[in-house]
Amino acid sequence: MAGSLKCSASGKRALALTALAAFSASLTVGAVQAQPAWKPEKAVELIAMNAPGGGSDRILRIMAAIMQERRHLEVPVNVVNKPGGGGSVAYAYLNQHAGDGHYLQLASKSLLTNNIAGRGPNYTEFTPVAFLFGEYVSVTVKPDSPLKSGKEMIERLRKDPGALTFGIATSLGNPNHQAVANALKVAGVDIKKLRTVIFPSGGAASTAMMGGHVDIVPITAAFAASMARQGQVRLLAVTAPTRLPGVLAEVPTWREQGYDAVVSNWRSMFGPRGMTPAQIAYWEQALLRFVESDEWKKELENNFWRSEYMRSAETRKYLEEDNAQAKAFLVELGLAK
Repeated sequence: MAGSLKCSASGKRALALTALAAFSASLTVGAVQAQPAWKPEKAVELIAMNAPGGGSDRILRIMAAIMQERRHLEVPVNVVNKPGGGGSVAYAYLNQHAGDGHYLQLASKSLLTNNIAGRGPNYTEFTPVAFLFGEYVSVTVKPDSPLKSGKEMIERLRKDPGALTFGIATSLGNPNHQAVANALKVAGVDIKKLRTVIFPSGGAASTAMMGGHVDIVPITAAFAASMARQGQVRLLAVTAPTRLPGVLAEVPTWREQGYDAVVSNWRSMFGPRGMTPAQIAYWEQALLRFVESDEWKKELENNFWRSEYMRSAETRKYLEEDNAQAKAFLVELGLAK
């Protein structure tokens, strides 16, 4: 009887220890599951496809400053410039770090148009992480230019398509080029006869224009507004469907001037090929926190940007549709087959 009682007590102790071990294990598993599946362990590089002062460089520096100030990341955030080849240099650098979530690049619609025109990689070679925002383009000239409106520019080119020189950043067929080509096409001008010069950034193109080396430069509305405030440019048109606010409120749209031409560029964050679902999920959440910050919302307002946040899967679907539309447009313009 005593032996039976002893055995029973031992069994109870064994059961208790087993239960305690199982409970401890469940706590450990829960703690592991509560931790992020992936997070940056070293400095993050945000890659700009143009030189300092260009569109993507300026946007990324704003993003990096907000991320650091709001402590969205636990590691440093550095902006790295890789200009050249209409973005090809930057994209090649990005894919040198395949599968590494510490490298992201801000891409624009030119990723699609360059590839369609045979001058760059396919968007499918990279990992779409998140769609951030859209922006319109402004057509600028020097303050002392004889051109006073977009209509005057088009009428002059209707008579002679080679009469004016355009400074385009950073490649033919991209949204900057489309900002003028679209309106000229509507007006019946042969855009294949336009004189164009390619520059590594909007800043470089604008500098050349102010030096008298090119006549017209289409640049982002935000960059154009910044230059307009300093009296450095005159704005002939904006590619928005309606007038933009602030310093651009007096600038007519192409539609107002008689040409149904609306061009919107987008900005999305891409990672290298081979990113894991955990890395993508981390950046989706980090960028969602970023776009919801008051500081970023203020930047959207100040820079005439339109917030359009989408996660990776939504971005991928959007890119498929936009790529098909962009190809049809470039074929029509004679810039692709």
